[in-house]
Amino acid sequence: MTMRNFRIQKVLGFTLALGILFSSCKRYSSDFGDTNTNPAATTTPILSALLTNVEAGLGGYGTQLRGGLYCQYFSETQYTDASLYSIPQISFEGEYSGALNDLQNIINTNTSNNMTQVARILKAFIFSTITDRWGDIPYSKALKGDKYPGFDKQEDVYRGCMSELTQAAASFNSSSAISGDIMYSGDAAKWKKLANTLRMRLAIQVSKRYPATSGWAAGEFRAALADAGGNISTNADNFTVNYPGGNFQSPWYALYFTRSDYGESAPMVALVSSLGDGRQAAFGSSSLGVPYGRVRGFVDPWTQANPTWARILSASYRQSNSSVVLVSAAETQLLRAEAADRGWTTENMNALYQAGIAASFSQWGLPQPDAAYYSQAGVALSSAAGTAANIRNIAIQEYLAAYPNGLRGWSIWRRTGFPVLTPAPDAVNTSRQIPRRYTYGVTSYATNTAAVTAAAAAIGGDIMDTKVWWDQ
Repeated sequence: MTMRNFRIQKVLGFTLALGILFSSCKRYSSDFGDTNTNPAATTTPILSALLTNVEAGLGGYGTQLRGGLYCQYFSETQYTDASLYSIPQISFEGEYSGALNDLQNIINTNTSNNMTQVARILKAFIFSTITDRWGDIPYSKALKGDKYPGFDKQEDVYRGCMSELTQAAASFNSSSAISGDIMYSGDAAKWKKLANTLRMRLAIQVSKRYPATSGWAAGEFRAALADAGGNISTNADNFTVNYPGGNFQSPWYALYFTRSDYGESAPMVALVSSLGDGRQAAFGSSSLGVPYGRVRGFVDPWTQANPTWARILSASYRQSNSSVVLVSAAETQLLRAEAADRGWTTENMNALYQAGIAASFSQWGLPQPDAAYYSQAGVALSSAAGTAANIRNIAIQEYLAAYPNGLRGWSIWRRTGFPVLTPAPDAVNTSRQIPRRYTYGVTSYATNTAAVTAAAAAIGGDIMDTKVWWDQ
């Protein structure tokens, strides 16, 4: 075990113990009021433990199995409800009461300026993932003690996240420490790069609504690109959760620890194979993709008859101490290539595009593709910006570089329509089309009835076929 992993494991162990202690105290307090309150005990949160706890949980945002099923990265091998598009009525309240509340505590306490800026960046990141899944969500009135916060329009959430990232990146200083940081070890320069890359991501994500070179999204993209703090341009700066193993295992390892319910999908294997793409050596345990969107009565016998079917990632990338990359240099370069193709910038589109592909191969420790890879029709870009082939090929490379982050893959597909996906043959939803959003959960309707009912009406109906704002 490396010294870094030892430190992470030690901090995580402390965080787990602290979490058990806090949850126990909360349970007994709710049962007995304050009859057992110790007036000498501290109620001040340990901010470093809160930050570690939030960061350790970020790996879940890099797995996002349901999004991966919708964008056809993955197939289900046993219980196929999600991949057949059963209603995704999922609650987001746990993300508010958990990670977002911890980050808000860090911000409100504000004992270290730089920790506050880190918390602001992480809060914007998490909010962006929530709105990408549900659409309109509580934002401006959330985390303020209001039991019934109203819902904000997705555009307002995006604008708020963009502003938060911009302000946070500009507010770091050279003196205050960042403790409990298992992502960047307190390196403020790397946090600035992350904030700027996330600004680029958000800008490109709303490009369907703001496509013009003179529009809001293009302006925000150029501002992020020009920021003196830089962006994630090398894999050394990737935003990565490094799991130490032991009690703190990679979610990809845990996925197969006792069960094998998910595999790399046949459509994903077919796409990679059609390009002669060497990343399949990392993307799956074999090149035998699992049939997508079939009922259990079909796929369960198939997997039993084909025991070498592709698990998600090769075994070497799903060890207990394997990492989860959330934001990468490959994504940054490909976002810049797309911006150049859109005419938002005057950067060298093809150079950035090939640099993004190369960074993705390097991220997986794989040999670089040869010239023939870049020259094939499914990869090559036209020198004329904005062509249909360019849009398709850049989107597909963004989709490949995001694997196995299911939420990113689903968001890329919803925004661009690439790669072209065929809905599940055995789909059970009324439209039989791939879901465009999660529906609001039972908890939302039970605890914030008026607000969620109004939000559902405002988007034209709380159904999985309703497109979120940036997807329209």
